[in-house]
Amino acid sequence: MIDERRSEALTRRPARNGGMAEPKDQNRRPPMAKKTTPPDQTNAEQFYYSKQMQGKTHMVVVLTDGERLEGVIEWYDRDCLKLNREGAPNLLLFKHCIKYMHKADPE
Repeated sequence: MIDERRSEALTRRPARNGGMAEPKDQNRRPPMAKKTTPPDQTNAEQFYYSKQMQGKTHMVVVLTDGERLEGVIEWYDRDCLKLNREGAPNLLLFKHCIKYMHKADPE
């Protein structure tokens, strides 16, 4: 009889947590949601150009070679913009040639 108890104790496995099932990886964080990709267009450029065109704001455009041009933006598209100048010919400027632009100082 002692042999029976001994063999039973050796084959029986102890229950964990009082017999309740334990969820796997309970200390693991839940998976984070995938970040959404940013939109291709924010329309910030459209808003800025539209505001300057409607107000006929005098702008200074500095090209990549350092040349400074002053005028009013008449229209723009994906690749270029048209700059109307007083006392000088109007220009069609490619955007990739523009280093930066800003509002002209009021005189």
